[in-house]
Amino acid sequence: MVDQVRPIVLLLARIAIGAIFLVHGVVKFTGGIGGTTAFFEKIGIPLPGVAAPVVATVETLGGAALILGAGLPIVSVLLALDMIGAAVSVHFANGFFIDKGGFEFVLALAAGSLAVGFTGGGALALDSLWQRGRTTTNA
Repeated sequence: MVDQVRPIVLLLARIAIGAIFLVHGVVKFTGGIGGTTAFFEKIGIPLPGVAAPVVATVETLGGAALILGAGLPIVSVLLALDMIGAAVSVHFANGFFIDKGGFEFVLALAAGSLAVGFTGGGALALDSLWQRGRTTTNA
């Protein structure tokens, strides 16, 4: 039974985690990348004018790729690194709990994206569909 449910559970996790990243990335763009740049400058992120659009792009495109199940190992590592950066630059100083601005949420997002990224992504993951297509073509 677990093997039958696993692909659906991974699909749901992929969509949920990907949606969180996608929305956070889009907000960085639609709220004005200048505001994100100013925030990054305020908290001491090096090269905030470069970092802000890079982070917004990683979160937007990475979230979409996670939802689609495309490039999962690479995308999940990029998203996890994004969350490690957020933890180090903002959240660690506030402790563990999210209600105090702590790092529990970014830790969960990093771990979740890695778990999904290195387990094949589940049902309807483009990575799996592409591999299946290549296997069939090469046989």
